[in-house]
Amino acid sequence: MRNRKWLVKASKSAWRFLGWCLLLCLCTLLYAKLIEPNWIEVKSLQLTLPHLASEFNGYRVVQISDIHRDQWMTPQRIQRIVHLVNSQKPDIVAITGDFITRHSPSLISSLGVPLAQLTPKDKTVAVLGNHDHENDTKAIIQVLTQSGVYLLSNDVYTIQRGSAMLHIAGVDDVGMGKGRLDLVMQQLPNEGGAILLAHEPDFVNISAATKRFDLQLSGHSHGGQVRLPFFKPPVLPPWGKQYYWGKYQVGNMFLYTNRGLGMTGLHLRFFARPEITVFTLVAPTK
Repeated sequence: MRNRKWLVKASKSAWRFLGWCLLLCLCTLLYAKLIEPNWIEVKSLQLTLPHLASEFNGYRVVQISDIHRDQWMTPQRIQRIVHLVNSQKPDIVAITGDFITRHSPSLISSLGVPLAQLTPKDKTVAVLGNHDHENDTKAIIQVLTQSGVYLLSNDVYTIQRGSAMLHIAGVDDVGMGKGRLDLVMQQLPNEGGAILLAHEPDFVNISAATKRFDLQLSGHSHGGQVRLPFFKPPVLPPWGKQYYWGKYQVGNMFLYTNRGLGMTGLHLRFFARPEITVFTLVAPTK
């Protein structure tokens, strides 16, 4: 009798434990599906760039990445992102690729209106990502151009303050074989601070070797999108496995990998909140 009572009690405890586990799993799933994807972090960093002229001290660069326009990333959600970006009072907005999820050409035109509402003091600049090249790339370029976004396709955009220059360079998507750093270097002046936009963060192993850039801004990895704290994400894309999240120093230059705003695959985010990054640039003291 005593053994039977013990078994009944143990059985009830086991079922109770299983019930709590199922409830925890359900709550985690709901959080990853409904809460974290909408919980945008606006992250601020101050970076001292070795070649930055004093005229650009305090210059504000706002980076967004991986919008991934799809059925979930609606124009209304993009409008909210644009409002958050504009509220940071950027001098320049840098978008590091993947405007739209692959094979979604019918959604390209809907990017135009919200992107046109970005209001940096100088310019909105961008590079394309791998998903953009798996779409109607010409249509994406047309929408960006009409929206006032300057596309850096192996190109350099220079901002001047008097005689001082700050160069924003961009390589086209390296994962799709479109990147031509050699063309960028041909156009890049020898003087002035230089920031490189490159969709894939692991490209830094190549760009840092030039010793010309102070900072590379990238996206692509989504910070793993789904991860456990203190562990490397289980799934990371090619060219995004080494430098998948946050700030790094590679050689003499900084790299920052933004976690992006949209999602691919399972539309879940867990311990990888969507991100808008605000950089305040600091000139070195002499």
